[in-house]
Amino acid sequence: MVYNFSAGPGMLPASVLEEVQSQLLSYEGSGVSIVEMSHRSSTFMEVVHDLEHRLRRLMHIPDTYAVLFLQGGATLQFSMVPMNLRNSGRFAYLDSGTWSKKAMQDAKPFGDVVVVGSSASTNYKTLPDWSQPIHDVDYLHLTLNNTIEGTRYTTLPETNVPLVADVSSNILAEPIDVERFGLLYAGAQKNIGPAGLTVVIVRRDLLQEQDVPSYLSYARHVDTLLNTPATFSLYVAERVLAWVEAEGGVSEMERRNREKSERLYDALDSSTRFRPLVTEPSCRSLTNIPFTTGDDVTDEAFRQFAQTRGLIELGGHRSVGGLRASLYNAMPLAGVNRLIETMQAFEQGGHDVSH
Repeated sequence: MVYNFSAGPGMLPASVLEEVQSQLLSYEGSGVSIVEMSHRSSTFMEVVHDLEHRLRRLMHIPDTYAVLFLQGGATLQFSMVPMNLRNSGRFAYLDSGTWSKKAMQDAKPFGDVVVVGSSASTNYKTLPDWSQPIHDVDYLHLTLNNTIEGTRYTTLPETNVPLVADVSSNILAEPIDVERFGLLYAGAQKNIGPAGLTVVIVRRDLLQEQDVPSYLSYARHVDTLLNTPATFSLYVAERVLAWVEAEGGVSEMERRNREKSERLYDALDSSTRFRPLVTEPSCRSLTNIPFTTGDDVTDEAFRQFAQTRGLIELGGHRSVGGLRASLYNAMPLAGVNRLIETMQAFEQGGHDVSH
């Protein structure tokens, strides 16, 4: 058994992949593959309907919010958010790492970016404090879980402006109170399905016509498929959400993710050779755990050692280095246990990486 610790595209449930494989040549006996089916057909529209309603049930999304299925990844949302939510042209951001910095950079062509808190001084190993209150801006943006740095918000700012959050790496991994936010967005390729799909959940009263190209307008996507979507990604996502529901929903995913992450953090905290990069327990991610031996050569030796034991994609992000284990919903506890056993074997083996 190979366990894939990639930060994205991430591991998907084996049962879903087997189901997709069985249906690929002829979807539900239609004689047509899902990847060649018209997105306007009644059969495919049922897939889209089921996907939206499963997501609404799992996340308790009220009718006052629209659910949009877009493309371009979370990266396109870095610019679509300010394009669509601008009124005064002032946007507030909490700078907690790589993805929030990229979001700020892409917002700059559309208005004034106000950084209301940053943890850059700690090299993003903690979360930023924010000034109170935050006002006179169109929205406050934060990255709810920092995939690269391994930090996670558990407390949200109290503010009267709409909260906007990138939830790409923790959507469906833990409960999110949708009604605390004006807008949530997520690339699918971690807990929802394969790459190619982006989910946007936006409060309907924030939708407004803006002078932007049609695809870049949230309002133009409401309750319709404006163009040909990523049909295969939508289909697999619907099957993944069916799996999440059958397994007990988001609360059960959170329980499993807590068990997996706590077990790995405990192993890292007690290790004589490995250490986690995020030392403050209150802001540690449930889903993305960067760690290191403190030496680049030894980190690489462990990555190769783990790969021979069926543990892949453990390399850290190129901007941070070291190692990283991403524990998305489809990662079983058995994969984490094997990682811990492999770390212990590496420690006990006294591997000489000097030559």
